[in-house]
Amino acid sequence: MTDSLPVISHWINGAEHPSTSGRTAEVFDPALGTATKRVALANRAEIDEAVAAAKAAQPAWGDLSLARRQTVLFKFRELLNERKPELAEIVTSEHGKVLSDALGEISRGQEVVEYACGMADHLKGEFSEQVSTGVDVHSSRQPLGVVGIISPFNFPAMVPAWFFPIAIAAGNAVILKPSEKDPSASMWIAALWKEAGLPDGVFTVLNGDKEAVDGLLEHPDVAAISFVGSTPIARYVYENGTRNGKRVQALGGAKNHMLVLPDADLDLAADAAINAGFGSAGERCMAISVLVAVEPVADGLIEKIKERMNALTVGDGRRNCDMGPLVTKAHRDKVASYIEIAEQDGAEVVVDGRDVTPDGAPSGFWLGPTLIDDVPVTSRVYTEEIFGPVLAVVRVSSYDEGVKLIDSGAFGNGTAIFTNDGGAARRFQRDIQVGMIGINVPIPVPVATFSFGGWKDSMFGDTKAHGAEGVKFFTQLKAVTTRWLDPSHGGINLGFPQND
Repeated sequence: MTDSLPVISHWINGAEHPSTSGRTAEVFDPALGTATKRVALANRAEIDEAVAAAKAAQPAWGDLSLARRQTVLFKFRELLNERKPELAEIVTSEHGKVLSDALGEISRGQEVVEYACGMADHLKGEFSEQVSTGVDVHSSRQPLGVVGIISPFNFPAMVPAWFFPIAIAAGNAVILKPSEKDPSASMWIAALWKEAGLPDGVFTVLNGDKEAVDGLLEHPDVAAISFVGSTPIARYVYENGTRNGKRVQALGGAKNHMLVLPDADLDLAADAAINAGFGSAGERCMAISVLVAVEPVADGLIEKIKERMNALTVGDGRRNCDMGPLVTKAHRDKVASYIEIAEQDGAEVVVDGRDVTPDGAPSGFWLGPTLIDDVPVTSRVYTEEIFGPVLAVVRVSSYDEGVKLIDSGAFGNGTAIFTNDGGAARRFQRDIQVGMIGINVPIPVPVATFSFGGWKDSMFGDTKAHGAEGVKFFTQLKAVTTRWLDPSHGGINLGFPQND
């Protein structure tokens, strides 16, 4: 009986906060295909309570010296480093990705924590002396207040960590609304912040569904929203958040292409296609989902990819497997439906993931890696974000045709080129209309000192995640002009101030 399952509540004011909404949703172990927990879904009263607690805690935290805030950040970093395996097990149990992949996402999130540990440097303003006679000007960055983070299911540890370390280090209070599919990682992180010495109320976890999202978007005491998810929802969050006067960064979907030129190392390209196409069961916004082969490389490259796919094991992420299940049965069935669409559209299914024999419970949400050749660019398999382990191959006759194909899409998140020609690579990185580019690197997620985000329908808002742009997003700039009077003070002058 699912009614007897443990319920994941909220984290408000430094402690677990039982829900009073009466609404819950099932949380599954994807490798078992069974519900193991339930998660509370917040109502309006709980949303208001969470925001009120954050609003009450923020002024004292924002007024604390940078040195004392940094102490908490460094302690959190050390605790996270010590206990990463524990968090990885939680991620795997609710998302399904293999443990090594879960550890990898935590390490990438920790990069942002470490970047935020240098916030004293990142918040430095500017100073100009004697801009006018006896006048100096300096600038400073100050926190926004209460900020919201709405994160997706595919990276329950890393994506929130793209935002909350910088927001907290800059003096804000954070309300995290995790995906209801895998909420336990956020609760674990909240407890870790508590242990690191973060004051109660500065980090809140508000579990919920659309009601919680809308509550944060509409609440007058929430100054900014960071969102990662599908493009339709990203557009919704951006439009509704800005309509309510909020600063919004909304990272949307993707259809990432990997362009392989005839001079490329095909073994390297085949390895990259496997790693970028099927890691985390393809449930990555930076996954390679389209391989654009410049002839005559397609047949040889497909053969190498097929050989590697046949050696992959699919199963429970806690076992020694290469790829785990998909996050829910509904998502598994949706992804599998695209294989049928490919067949109907005349493409060739080279490797069919529906035939997989998993190393795991028969009831798990299994779909094996799938390779589809000769995909028409009019097919939904090509035009839509599948978000699963399906790699489509499109054949083109030239570099120019490949670039035109990539640029014609609605998305502009990530792309990669595989070549040994430095001139072609340099031309590609300047020509292509995409926000993040890899040169012989299939998943070009920048390190935390740079900023993450795509172009076109892959991002809404002007500021990307983490790095310098993340600092700008979570702070507001203040300019101060000063004049200290001296005996040469010239008296009253009602004319417009002029620099002299």
